[in-house]
Amino acid sequence: MKIDWKRDLRRLLLVVVASAIIAVNLKMFVRPAEMYPGGANGLSMLMQTIFSTYLGLQVPFTVFNVIFNSIPAYIGLRFLGRKFTILSIITIILSSVLTDLLPDMGLTQDPLLNCVFGGILYAFGSSLCLRADATTGGTDFIAMYMAQKHDRDAFGTIFIFNAIMLAVAGYLFGWDKAMYSIIYQFTVTQALHVFYKNYQKHTLFIITEKPADVYECIRISTHHGATLFRGIGLYEQKERNMVYSVVSSSEMRRVLSEVRHVDEHAFINIIKTDVFAGRFHHRPTD
Repeated sequence: MKIDWKRDLRRLLLVVVASAIIAVNLKMFVRPAEMYPGGANGLSMLMQTIFSTYLGLQVPFTVFNVIFNSIPAYIGLRFLGRKFTILSIITIILSSVLTDLLPDMGLTQDPLLNCVFGGILYAFGSSLCLRADATTGGTDFIAMYMAQKHDRDAFGTIFIFNAIMLAVAGYLFGWDKAMYSIIYQFTVTQALHVFYKNYQKHTLFIITEKPADVYECIRISTHHGATLFRGIGLYEQKERNMVYSVVSSSEMRRVLSEVRHVDEHAFINIIKTDVFAGRFHHRPTD
């Protein structure tokens, strides 16, 4: 495991800040509204409530969260990279301990406001974690494992897990809390798309006189492939070359800059890609 002190310290700082934000979110918005986030955090909070209500036991959040993250963390260490997993484990433990230590600090009793602003704050903390090449744990490990090792989307599996958890929470503690939890999770998903764009993809159609040079820009900077189409430009009735490729949003600006450098006259059409099927190069976790 090679250490890059400058980059790794920056990543560590990001996960520490992200952990604090996640803990504050849980105590400021989630707990006061008695909501249940998705994944291991939500399951840990549900188990805390079950033990407290039915068994009279006050079990720390950290205990449940570490237990529920143990198998996903092993998958991370085994298949996804040591630095990535260690930083994720730091996030899990630190956010859990802070959640237990911080006092309740609810700002409002309005459940809808807690859903919206809590979801936005959690998404921001999660985006910092992702920028550090780490995760908040739980189902994120499973999703990344399925994407990187099997080129499959784990959304369906995670959706079923969260649906079962919320069904149990609704049955035991009230359907209004389960439904507000759905609004909270939806807000997290939408806000995360705003804060973190690396998983979003764009399709590039590049009309150029230098297709080989343009492809080299794409290949070297992103490791993605490309397809060359030859056609006729109807306005001038001349042969034209069009390079087609799909890149992530985080790579797009760099690709555009390098393409402009090799062919300043290139005509580039960028289309947001909502659905994508097939193999796509993901930068491996370390």
